[in-house]
Amino acid sequence: MSSPSGTTSPSGEGGPSGEARGGRRRQASVPDLVASARAGEPRAVARLVSLVEDESPLLREVGAALAPYTGRARVIGLTGAPGVGKSTSTSALVRAFRDAGRRVGVLAVDPSSPFSGGALLGDRVRMSDHAADPGVFIRSMAARGHLGGLAWSTPQAIRVLDAAGYDVVLVETVGVGQSEVDIAAQADSTVVLLAPGMGDGIQAAKAGILEIGDVYVVNKADRDGAEQVRRDLRSMLALAEREPDAWRAPVLATSARSGAGVVEVVEALEEHHAWLQDTGELARRRERRARAEIEAIALTAMRTAWGGLGGRVELDALAARVAAGECDPYAAADELLAARPGAG
Repeated sequence: MSSPSGTTSPSGEGGPSGEARGGRRRQASVPDLVASARAGEPRAVARLVSLVEDESPLLREVGAALAPYTGRARVIGLTGAPGVGKSTSTSALVRAFRDAGRRVGVLAVDPSSPFSGGALLGDRVRMSDHAADPGVFIRSMAARGHLGGLAWSTPQAIRVLDAAGYDVVLVETVGVGQSEVDIAAQADSTVVLLAPGMGDGIQAAKAGILEIGDVYVVNKADRDGAEQVRRDLRSMLALAEREPDAWRAPVLATSARSGAGVVEVVEALEEHHAWLQDTGELARRRERRARAEIEAIALTAMRTAWGGLGGRVELDALAARVAAGECDPYAAADELLAARPGAG
């Protein structure tokens, strides 16, 4: 049964899309689900996210129904190497935003189970403090092997929470090190978390985090070495080439477990959001996000079209020719594109 925050199974008692009444299941339509989600019903929100994750045939209808209500939520990404305290920090930010009276949605992208492909749900356990809060919705999503620390369905899930009226959507990524940079393309603001003892500043630079962060947070600041990590980060950021009017990312210190420094992180995020609005960067980031989402959907559709027997046979034949040196891969790709379904 679903909790008020949506932190457990969204299926409900009556199956995946309706409630049991008198032993019969009532099928909920997409407009009904969207209306219920906008009215604050967590089960409807959970069901819509499930449709996204399951690649439901109803996805096009869901997208069309949600579109008029999107574009209002602030999307904040949290990323960092394993062990820096992302889930604890996310929980602390949820509490801070709720204290400010904002509804908060959380998409916690977990590593996938090697057996079921589903999320391991560790983040739900760590964020159980918010389970009874009707103003918080928490959903674990399986990365399912996707590089970059995000599930492929994350952009669509963000749209669901946005349309459902959540003021802030926090996206916590899988801790996968150097490939964990996709979040910068999905968020309005990206928080990069580090911690003492997790590697030196040079390693942080290798991971690419100096290019993606809008706010840097050294968590576990009560540990030895925290201030050194903070100084190293500031030094490296100062060396980076930036335009004169570019955002200057702050480097803050927190202890998420005790809550120390979390207010300062929220204040920095508020300042960054104001800068995004004042400079027009917010609109540009969201347009880039929409462009990437359109591209991903189009590529998925193309792969599906080629996934039939005819497409596989043609691709296999082209692969054999390339492997035999009879054709180069660029020419083979051109030939495959020319032969795609619906091509002129």
